[in-house]
Amino acid sequence: MIFRTVPRSLLRLLGAVFLCAALVGAAGCGGKTPAPAAASAGVERTAGPGTGESTAGSAVPGWAEGMAAVRAEELPRQAREVLALIDRGGPYPYRQDGTVFGNFEKVLPRQKRGYYHEYTVRTPGERDRGARRIVTGQGGEFFYTDDHYETFKAVLR
Repeated sequence: MIFRTVPRSLLRLLGAVFLCAALVGAAGCGGKTPAPAAASAGVERTAGPGTGESTAGSAVPGWAEGMAAVRAEELPRQAREVLALIDRGGPYPYRQDGTVFGNFEKVLPRQKRGYYHEYTVRTPGERDRGARRIVTGQGGEFFYTDDHYETFKAVLR
């Protein structure tokens, strides 16, 4: 398949270009598409079926819009334990916990360096830190990855 040889960042860029073209076409030449009232006011909305988000009826904050989401109580036990450690301010079992997450994969929304911090979620049976992490944002965001930063889910708390 041709998409396997194309860098992920280029695919995202092309997707964004096509989306912009579709929005401009839908609004008419030079027209402006009004933002939905809830999104422009920063109001939480309810996740709908087929959105990749958690259980229908969950409120999804603006920072999690368009992302797959998971409720904190649906995370693996080890991830819930890390969330509790973060809430308490530690102590953390790994020296890398709490260090700056660079977001080099560009999967999370772009922010200035130092905005995101990462924490290890122990993986039973792994001899090293494994692939699971919780990443926090300075704005109160929580993200979970179980595939070493390839994909993230917004953690709804």
